[in-house]
Amino acid sequence: AQSGDILIVCLYVDDLIFTGNNPSMFDDFKKEMMKEFEMTDIGCMPYYLNIEVKQKDKGIFITQEGYAKGVIKKFKMNDSNPINTPMEFGIKLSKHEEGERMDPTLFKSLVGSLRYLTCTRPDILYAIGVVSPYMENPTTTHLKAAKRILQYIKGTTNFGLYYSISDDYKFVGYSDSDWSRDVDDHKSTIGFVFYMGDITFTWMSKKQSIVTLSTCEAKYVVAASCVCHAIWW
Repeated sequence: AQSGDILIVCLYVDDLIFTGNNPSMFDDFKKEMMKEFEMTDIGCMPYYLNIEVKQKDKGIFITQEGYAKGVIKKFKMNDSNPINTPMEFGIKLSKHEEGERMDPTLFKSLVGSLRYLTCTRPDILYAIGVVSPYMENPTTTHLKAAKRILQYIKGTTNFGLYYSISDDYKFVGYSDSDWSRDVDDHKSTIGFVFYMGDITFTWMSKKQSIVTLSTCEAKYVVAASCVCHAIWW
């Protein structure tokens, strides 16, 4: 490394992503990491995630169609029937669900693969959040809910984000809360999405850190979180 060289490393559980302003550092960094840990180099991240940027007449379209098809194939869902929604309406899962216990490694791999797809697919973020808490001890019920997301993706592999040329710079945000969705700890799931004109550019869906006692309180909490995010932007 030389003076002024920057290496940025991001670590999430067992996934490591790094970048910097001097590519000559990358090989040295990987060699040092592999001395200490068992690691697999999966290559350039855009290639791994198959993020495709397609130029249109009045904007660009960003999709992960190739990655989505790869995930469907990986989990042997090629012959499954596509469905119109990523999860069953009103479903509330629990850690005490009946059914055969499943391999946690397989379930973690499935949920993790789906999470990478949310880079361009905010429409599946909530459904993935519903199945994520059960990665340590999943049952067949949890696996069925996760595979339903794959069935939805199979019919929508060409979905993505379209960023059009526009003179509309109006900043608009929407928020909502699913009050007491988690039947185990009774915490609500909150979410928001922001638009610049008609362009979606940031979104979030996650469980609240507190237990709210009414739908009104749950919506107040998510509205406050949404406003804080808007001020940050």
